[in-house]
Amino acid sequence: MATNLFDLTGKIALVTGASRGIGEEIAKLLAEQGAHVIVSSRKVADCQVVADAIKAAGNSAEALGCHVGSMEDISATFKYIREQHGRLDILVNNAAANPYFGHVLDTDLAAYQKTVDVNIRGYFFMSVEGGRLMREHGGGCIVNTASVNALHPGPMQAIYSITKAAVVNMTQAFAAECAKDNIRVNALLPGFTKTKFASALFNNDEMHKEAISKIPMHRHAEPREMAGTVLYLVSDASSYTTGQSIVVDGGMNA
Repeated sequence: MATNLFDLTGKIALVTGASRGIGEEIAKLLAEQGAHVIVSSRKVADCQVVADAIKAAGNSAEALGCHVGSMEDISATFKYIREQHGRLDILVNNAAANPYFGHVLDTDLAAYQKTVDVNIRGYFFMSVEGGRLMREHGGGCIVNTASVNALHPGPMQAIYSITKAAVVNMTQAFAAECAKDNIRVNALLPGFTKTKFASALFNNDEMHKEAISKIPMHRHAEPREMAGTVLYLVSDASSYTTGQSIVVDGGMNA
């Protein structure tokens, strides 16, 4: 039976960290379902490549540079969206930082600060600005990309894991307070997914083997496999889904 539950025609969607990996696949899938997607990351040239690919496929997109670790960039981004589009229906906080891979006791202040600024402060104020715009126009959807590391800290990834745990709690906090404004807030927790961001794990044979051994299907996930859950969370199909952390453990559910 035909359904339009996943039809996003006319929706304005902002996807951060969308120049590659999971973010790129999310942006492409939302556009395939009819949304106009604002493809965003630090480097606008990389975003333009993705936006051009979306348009070449007959869908709607534009590129917008935004470093979510910069409060000035966040303000400029939402000023632009207000002026050019007047509203925002979907926000996917996918940009992330993980500059340090090593023992927790050797974490330096610069790596700590960069990770916190992007993964916690960035997600928080992107959600604040996006949520305010959604509230003005009757509601919307926010999806935060966290990680299974939020539940079980990854080896040599302490500060990253800590910030992703904060993202899960942040999601629940926003969901509880924004539901009355018809804003649904959920989190995606990807597992072992093959991306450039996770290259440190894929390039370490021992860690790669250990990670795969813990997955029932004994394989990693591909970025495209994460995008479908986000589509569900921002579509009418998930109208009653809010404040829940949706776990997608790569290779387990894929």
